[in-house]
Amino acid sequence: QVQLVESGGAVVQAGESLRLTCAPSGSVIHIQLMETMGWYRQAPGKQRELVATVTYDGKTNYAAAVEGRFTVSRRNADNTLWLQMNGLKPEDTAVYSCNAKVLENYYWGQGTQVVVSP
Repeated sequence: QVQLVESGGAVVQAGESLRLTCAPSGSVIHIQLMETMGWYRQAPGKQRELVATVTYDGKTNYAAAVEGRFTVSRRNADNTLWLQMNGLKPEDTAVYSCNAKVLENYYWGQGTQVVVSP
């Protein structure tokens, strides 16, 4: 019904910036019904963790580790989701995935790899 496709991952050096994008496709009705959307990440050998979420009316929530460095935003017209990441650190290295809640279902993208070298 809905597919989420992330892009923007890359190999960067510490201190640099990246902007990730999550583009929904599929059922127009389901895309329009997206509620909270968010970014999660999973580093090698670790569990997936919350990075940031944003509600339909713009309320945001950030993990403590990224607060002040990352900014999540969305465009309600088509529910494209972004994650602006500044001041990247080696510990930010992970696969970043986007998530969207639609009614009672949660959809996930395949993820995009971010590698931050010291």
